[in-house]
Amino acid sequence: MILFLLPDHDYDPTESAVPWAALRDAGIPVRFATPEGRVALADDRLVERGFSVLSPLLMTRSDALRDYDRMREDPDFQSPLAYSDVVDAEVSGVLVPGGHAPGMKSMLESTTAQNIFGRALLSGKPVAAVCHGVLLAARAQDPATGRSVLYDRRTTAVTATLELSAWNLTRLRLGTYYRTYPQTVQAEVTAALRDPRQFERGPLIPRRDTATRRNRGFTVRDRNYLSARWPGDCHRLAAEYRDLVLADPAPH
Repeated sequence: MILFLLPDHDYDPTESAVPWAALRDAGIPVRFATPEGRVALADDRLVERGFSVLSPLLMTRSDALRDYDRMREDPDFQSPLAYSDVVDAEVSGVLVPGGHAPGMKSMLESTTAQNIFGRALLSGKPVAAVCHGVLLAARAQDPATGRSVLYDRRTTAVTATLELSAWNLTRLRLGTYYRTYPQTVQAEVTAALRDPRQFERGPLIPRRDTATRRNRGFTVRDRNYLSARWPGDCHRLAAEYRDLVLADPAPH
C-alpha cells in the first residue's frame, strides 16, 4: 500500500487529493495515517471559509475540491492508522502533502512520522513530498549518519518567494497564517542539505498546472524521491509519483 501521512488537520486539499486520485484511478491501494488514528480534514479556509477578495487567488480550485470530496468518502480515509500502528513491511511508498496552518505541526514535528518517511526513503521505496511536507523529509534523520535523509538529495519545497508573498498578501487580516515557522521552509530545508545548490527553486514566476497542462508544474526527482513546491505543481507531481510507483517492482 501507499501511505499518505496527514496531520490532525489543516493540510492542503490539493496536495493530498490530486495525488490520491491519480493513484486510486490507477488501481493502487492507498492508506492514511494520522497522529492518533482519527480522521483528518483539510484546512477549512482553503476548502470553505476562503480569503475574502483574495479567495479566487488562494482557495482550492474546483477540480481539486472534487478529488478531495471523493477522497473523504473513501473507506480507507475514514479509517486511518495511527502513526504508531504503521508497519514498515506493509508500506510500499509514502507521500507527504503540505499545508501551512498551525495543525500541520502535529505531523511535521512528529518523530514517528519523520521516521516512517525516512525508513521508506532509505529502503528505496517511492516517496514524495510537497510544499511544507518537505520539512518532514528534511527533519527525518538517517540513523547511520545522524544527518537528514535529504543530505545527499536534490529537492525542492515551497520557496521563500512563494511563502513570503502569500504571507504579505494576507498578514494584515490573518497574521501569521502563512508563516508556520519563523524560518522559511526553503531556509530550513536548504540547511539540511550537503550543498545549498541541491535546493532547486524552479521558475521564478510559478504557473499553476492542470490535468491537461502538467508541464506547467515543477518537480524534482532524485532516485526514489520526488518533490514539488505548491498546489500548482500537483497534477505533475501526481502523474510522476503514480508512474514512479508503477515502475517499482515491489508489490503495492
